[in-house]
Amino acid sequence: MKLFLEILLVITSLAMMALILLHRAKGGGLSSLFGGSMQSSLSGSSVVEKNLDRLTLFIAGVWTVCIIGIGLLLKVGAS
Repeated sequence: MKLFLEILLVITSLAMMALILLHRAKGGGLSSLFGGSMQSSLSGSSVVEKNLDRLTLFIAGVWTVCIIGIGLLLKVGAS
């Protein structure tokens, strides 16, 4: 079970990084330094952004459950 949660944690961590990088920048932070501030006519619609937000929140929930599960398994295994 611990191995499954660790593998799932790695997968969800990589997915979280990819999903966060896919979001459109709303400020003028580091993304504008690399051309993120340039507007494109091919940018996603609001439906795509909402679905990306939902998917990111779902993956973040799975990631959180994995962290808590691994922590509980380590605590129970240490006793």
